[in-house]
Amino acid sequence: MAKVVLITGANKGIGFEVARQLGRSGFTVLLGARDASRGEAAAAKLSAEGFDVRPVIADLDRAHETATALAEQVQKDFGHLDVLINNAGTFDLTGGDSPASTISIDAMKRTFAINYFGTVEFTQPFLPLLRAAESARIINVSSGLGSVGLNNDSTSPFYAVKPLGYNASKAALNMFTVNLAWELRDTKIKVNSICPGFTATDLNNNTGTQTIEEGAVAIVRFAQQPDDSPTGGFFHKDGTYPW
Repeated sequence: MAKVVLITGANKGIGFEVARQLGRSGFTVLLGARDASRGEAAAAKLSAEGFDVRPVIADLDRAHETATALAEQVQKDFGHLDVLINNAGTFDLTGGDSPASTISIDAMKRTFAINYFGTVEFTQPFLPLLRAAESARIINVSSGLGSVGLNNDSTSPFYAVKPLGYNASKAALNMFTVNLAWELRDTKIKVNSICPGFTATDLNNNTGTQTIEEGAVAIVRFAQQPDDSPTGGFFHKDGTYPW
């Protein structure tokens, strides 16, 4: 039986490429999107390539509602979930997310609502399904900008990049990773934060220096990590980041 992966924010960008690569590897892919029509169009593209890809509603603005309904459907259809990839996220491109002295509080609240609170709330209903799998993986798609150590390291390429809302939301997401990994330490569920790298996507107006394929590398790798692999870590395609 094929393993089942659920990917949020998968109708475009890195999430779509991860869906493609895991579909190619034989996974049944639940392609999560906020908008049903966009999700259906994206899933149709991958299905046409010969992969088992099914569109589902995954809206972090309505995290509890959509996750609860989707978890019930996954339970009915599969009885378990092998991999959850929390890929959906937001970054305020209007300028509201800025350094600490000038940041718009509304922009920061909005960023946290999706990147942190929405992700935590979306994850919780799937934990029984992940526990029901033979071994399972949770990947929280983070960012090097969420590393407190790199934010305070003058030699880091991230040092001068200080949108407080985004950076702090990803740092909070990293804490969720560490806490959930600790809670699940006696299970076969691995929980890790993954930084895809500065990838050209809509999130940064396609200013990233990596391709979508490069951005998917670490996520795809950790979705398929063996049972003796680490948990509670912060990784990118070439190694690890400090918290």
